[in-house]
Amino acid sequence: MFENANSRTELGEMGEFGLIRHISSSITCKNPDTIKGIGDDCAVINRGDHYELVTTDMLLEGIHFDLSYCPLKHLGYKSVMVNLSDIYAMNGKPTHIVVSLGLSNRISLEAVEELYEGMHLACERHGIDLIGGDTSSSLSGLVINITAIGKTTEKRISYRNGAQVNDIICASGDLGAAFIGLQILDREKKIFLENPKIQPDLTGADYVVERQLKPEARKDVIDALDNLGIIPTSMIDISDGLASELFHICDSSAKGCRIYEEKIPIDVETARIAEELNLNPTLAAMNGGEDYELLFTIRQSDYEKARELSGIHFIGHITSAEAGLALVDKSDHETPLKAQGWDGLRGT
Repeated sequence: MFENANSRTELGEMGEFGLIRHISSSITCKNPDTIKGIGDDCAVINRGDHYELVTTDMLLEGIHFDLSYCPLKHLGYKSVMVNLSDIYAMNGKPTHIVVSLGLSNRISLEAVEELYEGMHLACERHGIDLIGGDTSSSLSGLVINITAIGKTTEKRISYRNGAQVNDIICASGDLGAAFIGLQILDREKKIFLENPKIQPDLTGADYVVERQLKPEARKDVIDALDNLGIIPTSMIDISDGLASELFHICDSSAKGCRIYEEKIPIDVETARIAEELNLNPTLAAMNGGEDYELLFTIRQSDYEKARELSGIHFIGHITSAEAGLALVDKSDHETPLKAQGWDGLRGT
């Protein structure tokens, strides 16, 4: 039966997160062992002696990756990493993955083998098992869907909704590099299409290109926090841009925040190339996405211990909800935050 055209709501108007909120509003979990359903980086199931974590991500050719410049081995590696990052964002340890592929007639056996080579490398580095999956033909290019399973405990788990007023906001690594790497790759593709005799020039952009094509989920950060006895009060991975992830934490926790522009970690190569492309490095960090770093909050009492962590940056603090979310620039001027990161349905 066809829908009434007069009542049609375009998914692009709702956006990905609006659609998720709409779907989740009609879902009620009935099993008592379901601790967390929709609304965090992973679903959480009580298995008695531990909490099981489950997450899934779908990557579509032409939407999430471009095979004209994305090597299949790198793509296989990245497709695993984006799922493991969600497990780590719950302060958990990944243990297994299941892989499903939609394959067009352009994909050869050798191409599939190369894709899996990258997946196997990711599994080996993070100590996880690939235990199954599914394959199907695809009329719309390559489709990769991975479900990751992990575990943690009730005492160690970190949700998005635990941030408290005066908690310190922390970010691992550096931000904006993956977005700038994507701009470089897109630029070189356009140049090549206009004149195939001109070979891509990635000189001086090795770091940002690698951050786009081969990100690394931050197992090391989770291990370091565990060694210091720090359990984040809230946590999320930075897949859609710093601003979007701050909104998720603050919305889930019913809080506001202040972050400081001068504290946002941006690599010197990222800043240099951004300026060459006439892009603002701070905006790249705030809205670019695909960095797969960890954004988390800690109690004030954990600050001295957290200072021992290498590569962790203290970028702001949690406030009351009434104070809103704001970026404090280098002139101490406050600008309300806007979440303008990647939206899978709007394509922006």
